[in-house]
Amino acid sequence: MDITKIKTLGELKKSGYKSKDVKTELRDNLLANLSSGKVNFPNIHGFEDTVIPDLERAILSKHNILLLGLRGQAKTKIARLMTTLLDEYVPVVSGSEINDDPLKPISYQSKKIIEKERDKTSISWLHRNERYVEKLATPDVSIADLIGDVDPIKAASLKLPFSDERVIHFGLVPRAHRCIFVINELPDLQARIQVSLFNILQEGDLQIRGFKLRLPLDLQFVFTANPEDYTNRGSIVTPLKDRIESQILTHYPRSIETAKKITAQESKSEVENKKIEVPHDVKDMIEMIAFEARSSAYVDEKSGISARMGISAFENLISTAERRMLLNKDKSTSCRITDFWGVIPAMTGKMELVYEGEQEGTYNVALSIINGVIEDKFLEMFPHPEKIKEGSSDPFGTLRQWFGAGNEIQLLNDDSEKDHKKKLNSVVGLKKLAETKISNKSSLYFMMELILHGLSEFDVINKTIVDGEIKFADPFGNILDDLANDN
Repeated sequence: MDITKIKTLGELKKSGYKSKDVKTELRDNLLANLSSGKVNFPNIHGFEDTVIPDLERAILSKHNILLLGLRGQAKTKIARLMTTLLDEYVPVVSGSEINDDPLKPISYQSKKIIEKERDKTSISWLHRNERYVEKLATPDVSIADLIGDVDPIKAASLKLPFSDERVIHFGLVPRAHRCIFVINELPDLQARIQVSLFNILQEGDLQIRGFKLRLPLDLQFVFTANPEDYTNRGSIVTPLKDRIESQILTHYPRSIETAKKITAQESKSEVENKKIEVPHDVKDMIEMIAFEARSSAYVDEKSGISARMGISAFENLISTAERRMLLNKDKSTSCRITDFWGVIPAMTGKMELVYEGEQEGTYNVALSIINGVIEDKFLEMFPHPEKIKEGSSDPFGTLRQWFGAGNEIQLLNDDSEKDHKKKLNSVVGLKKLAETKISNKSSLYFMMELILHGLSEFDVINKTIVDGEIKFADPFGNILDDLANDN
C-alpha cells in the first residue's frame, strides 16, 4: 500500500485498509517475527532466556506490562524498543489532538470534521517512532498533566460554557491514543493520581472536572518500577497493580561476557583510532567492579549497582590512558592497572552505602572494591601466595628476595610508556613470571603490574599510594624504617 497516494478518507476506504488496535498490532507483528526467526528486541543482552520470553508472552496475551527491577536494568530501553513491533504507519485525522483513527474517530473534534467533510476528510500518516509517549512519575505530577483539565482560555475564546466537552484540554494519556504509553518509576506517582488510571485501564473512561467521557482509548501501557521505591518513596496502589496483567522481573547481567557486550555497545569512548590498547583482562576487570560492588558489605544491595557503572568506568579508563598519552606525547599507549584510580569518580556517585560504608567514605569503599577486583584477577592467574605447599616451587621466590633485599619501585599514574616499562623491567624476575601467563606480548606489562598489585593484596610486598604515586617495597623494611624513625 502506497501511503503517499492516500490523502483522504475516501481513498483510505478504497485501499481496503482495516483498523487494528495497538495491542493487536504488537501481537501480529510479534507473531510474524517469531515465525520468521527475527530478533524482537535487538541489543538487549542477557535477557534472552529470562525477560524477553516473558515480555513476548505478555504481548501475545495483549497485556499491559509492569517491568520491575533495580536501576540500570534496561527497563526503559525495552519499553522504547516495543515501538519496533508497531505497524510502520497508521492513518490519523489531520489536525486531531488525539491521533484519531479516520475509520473509528472517538473525539468530538474529529467526529465533527468527518461529519462535515465525509470522504474528503484529510488524513495524515503517523510513523511508529511518533507513537511512543513517556512520562517520568514524580510527586508533582497532576491529574491535569496525565488526564486533562478544563481550559478557561479555550472556553472564553470559543464562547462556550464549562459544561461543554470542547473546553477540555487533554493530558498526556488521551494524547497517547493509539500509542505505547510509558510511566517510569510508577511508585513515585501519588496514590490519587494512580487511582485516575483505574478506569482508563479497565473501561476507557476519562473523568475530568465532573465530565464523564466515554472515550475508548486505545493504549498499550508499560510501567516501570524499582522495588526499593516501594518503601522509600511510595507504592503501587493494589487496585492499579491488579489491573496490570503482566509483571515482569528484570535483573543485572549474570556473566562478565554479557556485561562486556553491554559496555561495548553503550560506551561513547573514542577507541576507534587504535592508539589506546585495552587488554582483554582489563575489560574483564572493569566489569568485575560492578559485580564486586553488588556483593560488597559496604554497599546497600537493595539499591543495586546500575549497569551504567561499568559503562562510565570504561569511559573513564580510556580517558585516563588518553590523557596520559597526550601529556607524554606518546604515539600510543596501553591501559594499566594504575589507570583504575581514574575510574573512582565513575563509581562514587553510583553506590548507595550502608552505615558502615558511610563511615569508611565513598572513596575508600571504591578503592577497596578495586583492590578486591585486583585480588580476584590475580588468583585467576596465580596460586595464593600464602598457600604454596612446603617443598614445592615458589613462583614468587625471586620477587620476595628482590624486595627483601631493600629494593623498591615507584610507579606514577602519568608515567610515559618508556618510563613505565623501564621501571617494571627493573624488578628482577617479574618479566619472566609474567611471560608464563600471557597469550600475546601486548599484555606483558599489564601482567607484570598485576603481579605487583596482587602480591601487595596478600602483604607479600607493601603498597603505598600518595598523590598519584604508587610505591611497592618490602613490608618488613617499612616496619624497620618506622621503628628507626620512632627511636
